[in-house]
Amino acid sequence: MPVYEIIKSTISKNKVLFKNFSSLSILQIANYIFPLITFPYLVRVLGPDGFGLVAFATAFVNYFNVITDYGFNLSATREISISRNDKEEINRIYNSVLTVKLILFLFSTIVFLLIVFAFPKFNQDYEIYLASFISVFGMTLFPTWFFQGIERMGFITGINVAIKAIWVVSIFLLVHNPSDILLLVILNSISAILIGIIGTISVPVFFKLKFSFANIGEIIDQIKKGWLFFISNISISLYTISATFILGLFSNNTVVGYFSAADKIRLAVQNLTAIAGRTVFPHLSKEFKRSKKAAFKFLKKYTLVTGIITFSICTVLFLSAEQVVLIILGKNYYQSILILKIISFLPFIILLSNIGGIQIMINLNYEYEYFLVYLVTSIISLLLSFILVPFYFEIGTSITVILTELLVTILIIGILIYKNSLRYKKL
Repeated sequence: MPVYEIIKSTISKNKVLFKNFSSLSILQIANYIFPLITFPYLVRVLGPDGFGLVAFATAFVNYFNVITDYGFNLSATREISISRNDKEEINRIYNSVLTVKLILFLFSTIVFLLIVFAFPKFNQDYEIYLASFISVFGMTLFPTWFFQGIERMGFITGINVAIKAIWVVSIFLLVHNPSDILLLVILNSISAILIGIIGTISVPVFFKLKFSFANIGEIIDQIKKGWLFFISNISISLYTISATFILGLFSNNTVVGYFSAADKIRLAVQNLTAIAGRTVFPHLSKEFKRSKKAAFKFLKKYTLVTGIITFSICTVLFLSAEQVVLIILGKNYYQSILILKIISFLPFIILLSNIGGIQIMINLNYEYEYFLVYLVTSIISLLLSFILVPFYFEIGTSITVILTELLVTILIIGILIYKNSLRYKKL
């Protein structure tokens, strides 16, 4: 077969995958590049103290995003991907998942209000926390899991890009000094609410699904299916979200600002390659069901390409950390240089754990082992945090994060090797 025909055949077979990769790429630009446009401006306008307060409030609120997500971005995505040709089943899944998410949002609201008004650390800036929490409702409504499951991310890409563009413009027009911090948080939440509402409305409009509250049996069924993913996400949040949160408990907003600013740069690099992981997950769910051999063949190429790219970017980030910090953050964030150096290879380490954990373990139904990995590492991470952070603050937090992610990756690879050796022994 001519080379042209081979290329044409490959593109044809992976047309949906390429299309979703493109859509997710644009979506990631809206979610990460747009904030990066405002990032150098905001760190200077708010200063380390104001930026640290926003970061601490965001970390706190993100706990409730984890609760309302409940692992559906994995469990429901896979379920819808497998049932995509059965509209009635998809409608049932959609209704039951959204019902559970709304119940979890109500529960989260009650817990959030009790904490904010009961503890001085929170009630002295209660307006910031309340304004931040509004975004949780938008995240609750936004059916990312549905669009990823049916591999139609193009439907929500345009919405995100448009609203994020308006958000960027509003930041530069309205936020000019540290006293505008509340306005900034409100603008953040408004954009999340708008995206959530429009995303939810688009499901019945474009896909003709009808929402109705699920019955108790369907609710319990979805809770069971997402339970291990939820516990795993909680475990993950204990060393990701908690890094900033625990640092804020033992230090001040300025120190949190130094760490969060460096971590934002790391996260921006990480999400350059995270697009691919989100794109291939529903594709691999189908491939593993059809042919494990084909799935692993695809994964081998995927790991090689993304691994080389990510490692190269991380190396550049490590070597140019000082220049990156001074250009993006400014000289007021000189303390962020060492932090960025310590965490610069996190994107590569997390890529490996993502491939081993989400792409392989979950699709091979190793949910329990996946859960155990993150449960063990979250406990170790908390112990390290409470040992290192009170004495070494932002440096202690950085060391804790890198050690934890290394442990996650080592455990996942170890389990996969062990499982594979058992399989060969049985043959």
